[in-house]
Amino acid sequence: MNLRDLRYLLAVAEYRHFGRAAEACRVSQPTLSVQLRKLEHELGTVLFERNSKQVVPTPVCELLLTHARVAVAEADAMAAVARAAMDPLRGELRIGIIPTLGPYLLPLIFGPLRAALPALELEPWEDVTAVLLDRLRAHELDAAIIATEPEGAEIATTALFTEPFHAALPPDHALSGRTRISEEELAPDVLVLADGHCLRDQALTACGLAGPQGGSLRASSLATLINMVAAGYGTTLIPGLAAGAAQDAGITLVPLRRGVSRTVRIAWRTAFPRRAAVEAVARVIAERLKPFSLAAGAVPTLG
Repeated sequence: MNLRDLRYLLAVAEYRHFGRAAEACRVSQPTLSVQLRKLEHELGTVLFERNSKQVVPTPVCELLLTHARVAVAEADAMAAVARAAMDPLRGELRIGIIPTLGPYLLPLIFGPLRAALPALELEPWEDVTAVLLDRLRAHELDAAIIATEPEGAEIATTALFTEPFHAALPPDHALSGRTRISEEELAPDVLVLADGHCLRDQALTACGLAGPQGGSLRASSLATLINMVAAGYGTTLIPGLAAGAAQDAGITLVPLRRGVSRTVRIAWRTAFPRRAAVEAVARVIAERLKPFSLAAGAVPTLG
């Protein structure tokens, strides 16, 4: 048994297809199939049920996959330690980012990150907070940009910037002429994201609600919320970096009376051997977002 064969095993379990697994592993399909047959012989058990339509892990294989993931992750961690000793700012860095930040933050920071850290190969992955933290703990990500403070001593974070919220209203809304709006005034027709998005909980808390109002929209993306508000379907809270997109859609933005905001953080495993790379990325992002204005009554802008 060797790590190469365990990687083949994990690939087939993930893709449920020998051809796609072989392509992901950059080997020929016959080579991958032969090695898995040898692994089955060595372990004395059938790992996959095969037919012309699908490949399905057997119950025994499902049990073995947990051990295979740990073994491969530990081997990768050893290799990462060795690489970090030579140059932690070189090579791939897998960074997760929440969907309410990704479309607005990534275009702002990729240029500065390439300029400041040219040997670092950034690989972004967008998903909701819980999934990103699970992938981070499973060594499938190296860091995650989120807007909540995660629990657990195994995850460290550092703040990048503070992002204000704005009331987002249809142009003809009864509150659109106000210079400032209390969060509670948005409650009757506030639209929120679906479960799993931290922005959903932040918006509900700011408006003093335990949950969405009956019949209200639970959108899967911030872009959907923006378009629904623009169509006059209701109101919502917009984080500062999305202000430009909201205004482009014809939405009226009004400052909130209590100045509700969220702190954007970068998180990583405390044992991650390339902490220097995460900290370098954090410095570049924080510097790029310095012009981000929190002034009351102003929509944040970036030059």
